[in-house]
Amino acid sequence: MDERVVVLNGLAQGIRPLDQGIDWFESLAGTEQFEVLRDLAGFCIQTRALSEDGPESIRRARIRPTHTPAVLITRGHLTDQLTKIINLPHDERVKTFRLLVALLGVADERRRARFCTQGCSHAWHHLSAGAGT
Repeated sequence: MDERVVVLNGLAQGIRPLDQGIDWFESLAGTEQFEVLRDLAGFCIQTRALSEDGPESIRRARIRPTHTPAVLITRGHLTDQLTKIINLPHDERVKTFRLLVALLGVADERRRARFCTQGCSHAWHHLSAGAGT
């Protein structure tokens, strides 16, 4: 499994501390940060995230509901809003990262409870605390 997938899913599942993820994210070059945000948005779509997941994601991300990514995520038409969110200015990227990690966690928990209770073959659902970097 790709290292980035391990890191992002580890953060979303709470296996890795969010502060560690933020340090990692901030160490990336601008284009790499955008790629990470794009990947996170894609993972959120794959896990069938909903606009209704916005409030809980905002709470988990520990950002204000008035921050631009938080406002956008609750507006409906999540796929369109995710495109806007990942294209926000550079100074919004850490808030966006926090929010998308949280959104992935919320959506993945729901998906796991629905489809993976009897076990599954999703490699990202079998991460260990020491996996990846």
